[in-house]
Amino acid sequence: MTHPGKSDNANGDNAVRTRIDGAVLEVVLHRPKANAIDAATSRAMGRVFAAFRDDPALRVAIISGGGDKFFCAGWDLKAAAEGEAATADFGVGGFGGLQELPDLNKPVIAAVNGIACGGGLELALSADLIVASESAKFALPEIHAGTLADAATIKLPRRMPHHIAMELLLTGRWFDAQEAHRWGLVNQVTAAKELLPRAHALATQLAAGPPLVFAAIKESIRATETLSTQAAFDMLREQRLATVKTLYASEDMREGAQAFLDKRAPVWKGR
Repeated sequence: MTHPGKSDNANGDNAVRTRIDGAVLEVVLHRPKANAIDAATSRAMGRVFAAFRDDPALRVAIISGGGDKFFCAGWDLKAAAEGEAATADFGVGGFGGLQELPDLNKPVIAAVNGIACGGGLELALSADLIVASESAKFALPEIHAGTLADAATIKLPRRMPHHIAMELLLTGRWFDAQEAHRWGLVNQVTAAKELLPRAHALATQLAAGPPLVFAAIKESIRATETLSTQAAFDMLREQRLATVKTLYASEDMREGAQAFLDKRAPVWKGR
């Protein structure tokens, strides 16, 4: 996954496809018809995102769904009906490879090209930024199957007004990209043909940014999420987080200051 320039490869049984363009990794979930995720696919996704995390040549990832109808329909109910348990081994990153992956300190963009329901919506919520096509639709239908949308139950009330989050969890109703944007769940809504170009433009912008700062931002958010404001300030001020300590002692931080004085664009080296 460190080849220069552009490359394509198929991962495993073609369910997880990757493409590298410079410092940007594009990951496509390709399991027709609905891009549903079983345990084997989830493990493959975890391996892909763990390799992305650990590859210094890659700075940003985009996750999208194959085809134009589904981003991801969540857990593969056919696999569930055949005996795959909700407690199955979904891999190093948990379901979908992202939401529980340790130390993922690089930006991830979800390009939602169609239906994102159940675990598919939870997969999108695991990204840092979400770009959605005008035709994207979202729902948490687990309530109708008598089960828990666990990741969404944790995340939604933290991302949007409490009573709206509760409505979506308790009713399982569908909502469109415009409503998702209104509640702040997606960053941008675009025409379907512009979705991937918009996601790639955003990824290119981020890939040119300071990787050590991005890492410090992501770890700081994770580590301080449940702390009081003062405890969070103390943690950062005392440099108890590895990424923050690395940033403050880095060449990049000195480069940023010097570039400002020189009135030029900084050259980030990630060290």
